[in-house]
Amino acid sequence: MSKKIVVVNAGPRKGWNTDILLSEAAKGAESAGADIIRFDLFRLEKYTGCISCFGCKKEKFKGHCICRDGLTPVLDAIRESDGLIIGSPNYLGNLTASFRALYERLIFQNLTYNLETPCCNERPVPVLLIMTSNAPDSMYKSLLDSYQQTMDRFVGPTQVLVSGDTLQLKDYSKTDWKWSMFNPEAKIERHETVFPEEMKTAFRMGAELVK
Repeated sequence: MSKKIVVVNAGPRKGWNTDILLSEAAKGAESAGADIIRFDLFRLEKYTGCISCFGCKKEKFKGHCICRDGLTPVLDAIRESDGLIIGSPNYLGNLTASFRALYERLIFQNLTYNLETPCCNERPVPVLLIMTSNAPDSMYKSLLDSYQQTMDRFVGPTQVLVSGDTLQLKDYSKTDWKWSMFNPEAKIERHETVFPEEMKTAFRMGAELVK
C-alpha cells in the first residue's frame, strides 16, 4: 500500500518560492511511491488558530481538535498520514499567520499537561518543514530550532529546509517605492544559480521522507 504524504502550503503566492519548493518535495515523495494530499491554507474555508476550548483535553477527544472549520480536514489528513511536508514564507520574523493557526491546533491537541506522558500522539509521522525568506538563512536558526524541537516532540521527527535571500519580484524596478534595501541583480543571480539547487534538495528530502 502506498504511503500518504500530506503537503501543506502556508503561503499565499502560487508559483513562487514556497510553492515551488513544496511542489519539488511532493514530486520527490511521489518518486518514492507516495500518494500526495495537498492543502493550500490561503484557499481554505474560514478557520482560526486554537480557541483554547480545552475540548482536546477530554479523554474521548484525546489527540483530536474538536473545533470544526476549514482546518479540520487538514488536521484529520495529517493524523492519518505517513508524513507531512509543510512550508511557509517568513513574514516579519516568523512564519505566516496561516501556518501559526495550523501549528497551534496541530500541537495543542497532542499536549496533555501530564509530566509522565506530555504527548498523547500515538502515531508520530516524519515532517519536512520548509521556510523561505528574503533575508539570509542565518537569521532564523533559533526560530527554526524551536519549531523543529516542538514538532519533533508532538508530531514526529522533523527535518528543516531554509531558502533565504529569495527573489520576491520578477522586476523590482516596477515597485512604487524604491526598495533600496535589496540588490535586485544579486537576487536574480541567486535565484538562477542557488535556488535550483535548493529545489533539488527539496526533491531529495521529499523522497527521503517516504523511505
